[in-house]
Amino acid sequence: MSHPLPEPTPPGTPTPIGGLRIKELPASERPRERLRALGSQALSTTELIATLLGSGQQGTSAVACAQVVFEQCGGSLGRLAAMPLAALTRIRGVGVARAAAVHAALELGRRMAGEAREAGLPLRGPRDVAAAFAPRLQDAPVEEFHVAILDAQHRLERDVLITRGLLNSSLVHPREVFREAIAERAAAVILVHNHPSGDPTPSAEDRAVTEQLVAAGRLLDIPVHDHIIVGRGRYVSFAEAGLL
Repeated sequence: MSHPLPEPTPPGTPTPIGGLRIKELPASERPRERLRALGSQALSTTELIATLLGSGQQGTSAVACAQVVFEQCGGSLGRLAAMPLAALTRIRGVGVARAAAVHAALELGRRMAGEAREAGLPLRGPRDVAAAFAPRLQDAPVEEFHVAILDAQHRLERDVLITRGLLNSSLVHPREVFREAIAERAAAVILVHNHPSGDPTPSAEDRAVTEQLVAAGRLLDIPVHDHIIVGRGRYVSFAEAGLL
């Protein structure tokens, strides 16, 4: 049995609460006002996204638009951060400027998480390395290859991004990996990269690149202490797995 379609809403007719514009909501329910009064921690994820969007389109509130955005990424901020700008802008009410604001905010959060490790704290094992790098890398949309430069006390002197994109031996060349390590007079280095698939299992290319870099480190007297592959919520350590 078919049901008649609802009549179109005439202009000026009040819309349901989900379609109210932000300025039509009571002040106590507006995300920005709630943030000022209660702090950002009191807002839901949808409300935080709504504050970034600023406003929706005619007949659709920023909160309703934010709900659609959050649903599109399956309720995962990690997936939202990995969504291309073009995919975000296809959502009604999200233009290029608003999509860029969402991406920028999530990247700032990722960088802040990367700074959470106490400055000067030694990287004593794979767990410490994963804790320092995973917040930035586990949801990155492409592979990133980093070199952690360590001093004699195993403290992180510098994090050097070598390449973004597909990992292969032609891109991750010993010359690029050890140039900064030599300049910084590194006592040792740790290799770190991510698998966007979320599975940190080493590939044949991962093993080949590691073998090449470990051999170069021996020649330069800059030992490679480990190679950590970051996945989603887990990691693989070459040292722990006996692959170095």
